[in-house]
Amino acid sequence: MAKVVIFGVMDTAELAHFYLTHDSEHDVAAFTVSREYMEGTEYKGLPLVAFEEVETLFPPQEYKFFAPMTGRNMNRNRERIYLEAKAKGYEFVSYISSKATVFGNQIGENCFILEDNTIQPFTTIGNNVVLWSGNHIGHHGQIKDHVFFTSHVVMSGHCVIEPYCFFGVNSTIRDYLHIATGTLVGMASAIYKDTEEWGLYLGNPAKKLPKPSYEAY
Repeated sequence: MAKVVIFGVMDTAELAHFYLTHDSEHDVAAFTVSREYMEGTEYKGLPLVAFEEVETLFPPQEYKFFAPMTGRNMNRNRERIYLEAKAKGYEFVSYISSKATVFGNQIGENCFILEDNTIQPFTTIGNNVVLWSGNHIGHHGQIKDHVFFTSHVVMSGHCVIEPYCFFGVNSTIRDYLHIATGTLVGMASAIYKDTEEWGLYLGNPAKKLPKPSYEAY
């Protein structure tokens, strides 16, 4: 059992607390958030401390870290906290729901994988990846670091998902595709061909919009 500090005080942190408490071997010890966002010194009945000094109050030799943040700024906000906590010396836990099907695949650190995900054999998942509930992750694929799948996304087999990608609800990726760095696939959109870096894609078949993804989300 690891004692864990969770980053955040919004919905995602509250859900992380629920899942870790009810469906993991880990013990949530405290929450942390950037000092400018602190309101009080407790959250969910546990200590709430400033991220700027968390390592002095909950040292990384005794505590692990979990930063289950949203995909804002194309996952780069979550990446920043992940790297800053790593620089403080923390090791990270991942949460993988007992109701997810993972087939022993390689899954990295600081991943948040909720119920009813099916990750087929021979697929790897990198660090700092969020798979919200109910996705199909196809066989012989690769999801790299700092990626966010919302819900009911279908990633077909043999796909490679580069870092910083975001997939909206009910989006679909055809098999054997390369999804370039920073791709944003909108809700209910279907990708039939390889994408371009920082592209924003909407529709079925999906069309690339002029605006880059990092200006949209």
